[in-house]
Amino acid sequence: MTLSFLFLSILIISGAITAMTLRNLVHCALALTLTFAGLAGIYLELNAQFIGFAQILIYIGAVAILLVFAILLTRGSEPPTQSAFSGSWVWGVAVAVVVFGVIASVIFSSRVLPGMAPQISRPSVRQIGDALMTRFVLPLEVLGLLLTAALIGGVIIALRDKTELETSQSSDITTQPSSHSQRP
Repeated sequence: MTLSFLFLSILIISGAITAMTLRNLVHCALALTLTFAGLAGIYLELNAQFIGFAQILIYIGAVAILLVFAILLTRGSEPPTQSAFSGSWVWGVAVAVVVFGVIASVIFSSRVLPGMAPQISRPSVRQIGDALMTRFVLPLEVLGLLLTAALIGGVIIALRDKTELETSQSSDITTQPSSHSQRP
């Protein structure tokens, strides 16, 4: 185990735990971004440059920023009124440990694990980029349009909720009797 892997694994685990336990949604989104950065570092350490850079561009650059904007636009930065933990969290931890044990036992009892994997040629980042810009240009453009439509839809929903909240608050203010207008 290398020192960089140890550092990145601690970064990933601490970021994930922080994202689950913090009560402020903006801080949770930033901790999730830290976890995404650690995963990108792991991919880059494993010589998977395309996946590492895609992790940086897509998850850190787009999804995390979109999360922060969505939280800020929908007033998600307000403190929650309920507890973060339910009464059955012990059962959730127990189920997670059992599932982890089953998956680990299946992996370690596999016949594939001791054998050597055949060497396959890995495509370079340039080859993947050429394929995306030639053979798969239409799906790439459709995906870009879909993500843009989702972003615009999220902004429209957030703005509509904001205007509805403002109109309901202004109507509440106008319907409440003023204490200064009533004189004995």
